[in-house]
Amino acid sequence: MTVRATIMQVAPRLTASERKLANAILADYPFTGLQQIQELAARTGVSAPSITRFVSKVGFGGYHEFQRQLIAELKESRRSPLDLMSEESAIQESDFLGDYAQRLADLLTTLNSTVPPGQFEAVCRLIADPSRNVFVLGGRISDSIARFLSTHLQQIRPKVFHLAQNSELWPEDILRMRKQDVLVLFDVRRYQPDLARLATLVRERRKTSIVLVTDKWMSPIARDGDIVVPLSIGAGTAWDTVVCLLAFVEALIVKVSESNWPATKARIEEWDALRLVRPDEVQGQGKSDEA
Repeated sequence: MTVRATIMQVAPRLTASERKLANAILADYPFTGLQQIQELAARTGVSAPSITRFVSKVGFGGYHEFQRQLIAELKESRRSPLDLMSEESAIQESDFLGDYAQRLADLLTTLNSTVPPGQFEAVCRLIADPSRNVFVLGGRISDSIARFLSTHLQQIRPKVFHLAQNSELWPEDILRMRKQDVLVLFDVRRYQPDLARLATLVRERRKTSIVLVTDKWMSPIARDGDIVVPLSIGAGTAWDTVVCLLAFVEALIVKVSESNWPATKARIEEWDALRLVRPDEVQGQGKSDEA
């Protein structure tokens, strides 16, 4: 578990001054926690002894141990495929596909522990609510997963918008956002600064709810997220995997579509009726070709 996740877990047990300190650390994570203890005390108005008690509650023997963990997380979150390749655990060449598939299967079993049922239900309720606009965007790689989500949601319900990768086109969508709407962002290591700036802008200017799907090291967007979903991406190879992200998204799609199946069914029927090539025509053409 990351320091951020631990802080959020112990938050209900913190004193007022400790919550103030926790908020400051999470607002610019992990960099605020890398300051000298005297600097952090001056910045937050929390005494050095209170900071020491805080890091003890978070599970560390002292402030230096706390900072060492933050530094380790920072290094891990910025690793490239070249860095990962140097430490990968070798896949069996005799059964490469089988070994790799087993690694992915092991990762999928972590979904139950990393995404509490209540959190999953909360995300589904936000996305399924027809009174809300839903905006979706991902990073350079993760946008393929974001697109998978938005494409399905557009068939399930109205008012779903996928933001362009070109940030110059974002103002139109931002101006459309309302307080009751939801922005779903995907951002995994190595995180994209422009997505973090987008989240902060939306939070400050539009007050829109933000759902972040990220990894266990957590994107900087987490400081602006209303719901943060950290998923496993490491498969012990040079390349991170998106299998848990895809599984999470597929579960969302199924849950949201079934939450009001009559409405979903009606929209899909209308959608198919407006397609230039209808599914029944494709099926008929296939039968004709076979004949």
